[in-house]
Amino acid sequence: MPAERESAQRTWRTSRAVRHEKAQAIAEMHGGVAHRRALRAVGLTRFDVASEVAAGRWRLAGRQTVVIGTEAPRGEGVLWQALWESGSGAVLDGVSALIAAGLKGFSADCVDVTMPANNRHHQVQGVRLHRRRVVGQTITAGLPRVRPEVATLRAAGWAKSDRQAALIVCLVLQQRLVPPERILAAWTALARRPRESILGRVIRDVCDGAQSLGELDFARLCREYGLPEPSRQVVRTLPGGRVYLDVAWEDIGLVIEIDGGHHALALSPVDDALRQNAVVLAGAAVLRIPVLGLRLAPDRFMAQVVQGHRALRAA
Repeated sequence: MPAERESAQRTWRTSRAVRHEKAQAIAEMHGGVAHRRALRAVGLTRFDVASEVAAGRWRLAGRQTVVIGTEAPRGEGVLWQALWESGSGAVLDGVSALIAAGLKGFSADCVDVTMPANNRHHQVQGVRLHRRRVVGQTITAGLPRVRPEVATLRAAGWAKSDRQAALIVCLVLQQRLVPPERILAAWTALARRPRESILGRVIRDVCDGAQSLGELDFARLCREYGLPEPSRQVVRTLPGGRVYLDVAWEDIGLVIEIDGGHHALALSPVDDALRQNAVVLAGAAVLRIPVLGLRLAPDRFMAQVVQGHRALRAA
């Protein structure tokens, strides 16, 4: 009898090890979680799951999600849980889709999920569910998600502020998650454009090489703030050669450099710094204004310009 019990225990331990091995292989592909359907596909029954949960080795995280371990879902596991628990046809959208695509430097306080309006859905804590008649093109490799250009525009539309919306667009382009022309094409194709006034200008600025447009806008702001209109595209000959300055009041030695979206990419900051230093060493005062500053904080930047113009005029 003792030998029979020992054999039964050995068989039970072996089956438990096999159970864990099968479940762990699934969890490793999904951030530590597994869908009940995937567990069934490898031969693990609901009784196997119940046994592991009762023993405290696994835990449940919804109707479909099983955590293969004892901690709550984290990282990618949270995204899989949001998809599985929301319902059939759910895909990541907005910032969540961008994070799944590799976005860095931005976090969200909820998971954005979109699914067809007619599909059966479930409200999930920590998930913002969007039901749409047309979900749009999706990527199914890895975490199911809408295409990044669409996710960018939707994330900007759902942002808490105009500033946050502009930041999302800039981060996506700076990190090269989407080529600028695809953002422009997606924006043009929209019938209803969220935050149309601000996003239309921001997208034009950062996608369409809007340095000259920024200069024209700056000239308009100068008139509004009672400043004389500056010269544009001023040519200076410096020790390193000829350079083109965006705008300048040459009579008082004040230069304004307006940085378009492309200035944050690749080696542009290095070139910009060298040019600015050369201009300053040649005796001019230089103020820099990112073109988005003309969109999001024009009053604050123009107050600095007015201050600088008055100081140099009085000198």
